[in-house]
Amino acid sequence: MEGKLIVERKESSRSNQNVLSLRGPVTLETVAVFQDAVRAASAPALILDLSEVPYVDSSALGAFVQAYVSCQKSNRKLALVGLNHRVRGLLQISSLDLLFVTFPTVAEAEQALA
Repeated sequence: MEGKLIVERKESSRSNQNVLSLRGPVTLETVAVFQDAVRAASAPALILDLSEVPYVDSSALGAFVQAYVSCQKSNRKLALVGLNHRVRGLLQISSLDLLFVTFPTVAEAEQALA
């Protein structure tokens, strides 16, 4: 269904990492699903796989920043993976690309955050 966000917790190859795979747009209508999933993830490293996210809006950017701040406060690592040109462009326009560590693939993020 278009406009729906599915967040799936995937097994990481490393026990101290959570991987959240997002499918669908992250928007004002769907951001609560994202926030709930982030709150439930408690590993020392959190990887957000956005490879199946076609677009995000400003509420998503706010939620990404909240996730970043939450991870910083609890001394956890956060990485964004698989950004398409639209999502990457929005992060760059808002200068949030300077805040986040990004990787092309989950495997690269898992290795870097280990």
